[in-house]
Amino acid sequence: MTIHPTGSHDIVVGIDPDRDWHLSLAWAADEAQRRRLPLRLVLAVPPQHDTHHVDDDPGQTALRQAASDRLGQACNWVRARHPEVAVTGDLLGGFPVPVLGGAARDARMIVLGSRHLSRTAEFFSAGSLVVPVTAQAHCPVVVVGDAEHISQQPPYVVAGIDGSASATAALDFAFDEADLRGAALRVVCVWQPPLIMLNDEEVALHARRTLLSEATAGLSDKYPDVHVTHEVLTGHPVEELARAAEHALAVVVGRRGRGGYTGMRIGSVVHGLLHRAHCPVITVPTG
Repeated sequence: MTIHPTGSHDIVVGIDPDRDWHLSLAWAADEAQRRRLPLRLVLAVPPQHDTHHVDDDPGQTALRQAASDRLGQACNWVRARHPEVAVTGDLLGGFPVPVLGGAARDARMIVLGSRHLSRTAEFFSAGSLVVPVTAQAHCPVVVVGDAEHISQQPPYVVAGIDGSASATAALDFAFDEADLRGAALRVVCVWQPPLIMLNDEEVALHARRTLLSEATAGLSDKYPDVHVTHEVLTGHPVEELARAAEHALAVVVGRRGRGGYTGMRIGSVVHGLLHRAHCPVITVPTG
């Protein structure tokens, strides 16, 4: 039986014509199967040069044909993995960042692969997609750089929260993801001590423990089958979240605003996790 959409949203996955797409596509296909949503594969073919006669350019024609073949291979691979998932492939002309941003405008989520570039390379690489697409997307973005840690028992998902509105949205998503997977949820708040302490350290830690309890109270009732633990960690947020998620199925965090291109619009913690974490990183916008 084919899985049909429960609404107008689907899961969009960006296919890179020049690099291996199996890890990110496997994650997206499995998620589509779990959520009973259709899967849309998008591959962007940028123009080779400025011309009003691109369709007559033999090089561009060959490029589009190679991209079409790769997209077909990816679609067939999904069908073999999950025959019940409805999968489509879209070959679109244009540069990858705006093409993927437009394709994901009404998506439930977008899934991308990652090369774990350094921050400098991420900003200046012509093929960099992760930071700009994550900054612009209106939906959750999943960045898959390494294979899932499915051998970890019991399996768990990590959610990082800080009391912000985006963290609240991320926590809701994390509960849902853990429930779908039958996994535990580790809700983590990281306290980074200031250089000069104005208040007692125990007071600061107690405030964060209270934040964790209040943030999860209603969601624990909504997802009674999800085993939840609260952890207040001390240190740098990126390092501590990455360490907590070392064997996780995924780490889920909120991200600030939309529409930025520079990357820092997504926040320094999100930016750091995209390069540091060795599990899928899911970033969730507010609302």
